[in-house]
Amino acid sequence: MTLTFEGNLPRKNGLYDPANEKDGCGVGFVCDIKGRPSHKILQDAYDMNCCMEHRGGVGYETNTGDGAGIMTGLPHSFLNGLAEDLFARELPKPGEYGVGNIFLPTDPAQRATCKGIIEQAIADAGQTLIGWRELPTNADLANVGKAARAAMPAFEQLFVGKGAIGGMENESFERKLYTIRKHCAHLVRADVPFTIYFFSNTRFATI
Repeated sequence: MTLTFEGNLPRKNGLYDPANEKDGCGVGFVCDIKGRPSHKILQDAYDMNCCMEHRGGVGYETNTGDGAGIMTGLPHSFLNGLAEDLFARELPKPGEYGVGNIFLPTDPAQRATCKGIIEQAIADAGQTLIGWRELPTNADLANVGKAARAAMPAFEQLFVGKGAIGGMENESFERKLYTIRKHCAHLVRADVPFTIYFFSNTRFATI
């Protein structure tokens, strides 16, 4: 299509009207040119995120954001150290396990119900539950606004290893994690707030 609208959008055609185009949310990328993982990359990404007034955290309250985040590769050495403390074991090698970031209900009974459903779904899919980790949070230190606090769920991480089925490639394992997530979402009642994201070695984690 010919670019005619301010030099960068196609001309009006059918249901499309370039006048309806709006600015998207900000996005930025930080990396080490040699591919070396480091905490500095995370800190630089955090600083960059704070410069984005829209997705970077300015809602109707100055200290309530609207869902900004940082995506990073899974820090295997860090997670492995946690596993040794929490589960008294090392994690499988990278690509042989996934990590789920779980947004659970704050009500203890509902939270236990959701966790039971997830654990059963993992077993039904033939995968291995390694363990749960309660994520450390500090709403006061982070200066989280009233609106965000009112909607804030309980945060936990879930570690899942590949099942005993031999020859499962990374893509097959990721599909297993995806089906576990979708299956859990269908099993949980509609009135129970629940969100789950699974990430394996080839995916990214939202921090």
